[in-house]
Amino acid sequence: MTETPQTRLDIKRLILVPALVTLAVTVLRLAGELAHGSRRFFNPEPGGPWAIIGIIWLAPIFGIYFALKLRACAQGPKSYGRALGFMALGVAVVVGLSFAGARLLHPYAFRERLVFAWGIFVLAAILTLPGWPALFRTLLAYSYAARAPVAVMMFFAFWRKWGTHYDAIPPDLPHGLGLLTKYLWLGFFPQLIVWVAFTVLVGMLFGSLAASVAHLVRRSAPSS
Repeated sequence: MTETPQTRLDIKRLILVPALVTLAVTVLRLAGELAHGSRRFFNPEPGGPWAIIGIIWLAPIFGIYFALKLRACAQGPKSYGRALGFMALGVAVVVGLSFAGARLLHPYAFRERLVFAWGIFVLAAILTLPGWPALFRTLLAYSYAARAPVAVMMFFAFWRKWGTHYDAIPPDLPHGLGLLTKYLWLGFFPQLIVWVAFTVLVGMLFGSLAASVAHLVRRSAPSS
């Protein structure tokens, strides 16, 4: 189906509500950690792993939401098989290079390992672009809208030593780093590079799968 200006979704309008929801979850997470809430919901350890309250869980949800919205407005991929293929390639790159990195990078310094991990997710996310460009662009815009406030907040967390996962220091961080250096390596660059790439990759994964299922269901509907 040929896209027209009337059917094309505006990315800013599409991501507005999801971005506001994500900001609300971010504020809730910060408040919960500052109030020393349950670690099950607000884990203050480095990275805050497996905390129930966190914007990481929104990536698959909004990936599906964006994919179905785009599909409904004739902005789906050229081929759902193509979208799934490039999505699978991106996932394979993460799995394969992460396994290789775990074996090869152990003796290397903290910065080298960090940059390698960032590169994996950036490469994997970019590889999904040809499969569904409209979804990729939407997820990229949403990812920056979601992560930019976190990047700003983390500066104040490091500066004021809030004791949250936003300013938690990993055990292998080199000693003697100043505030700005710590923030750049643990806050600014991770939020605006690796977490953006992660959100795009996960959104492309779940969005492509959900839209493909919806496509198959619609195709099979007349014969049922």
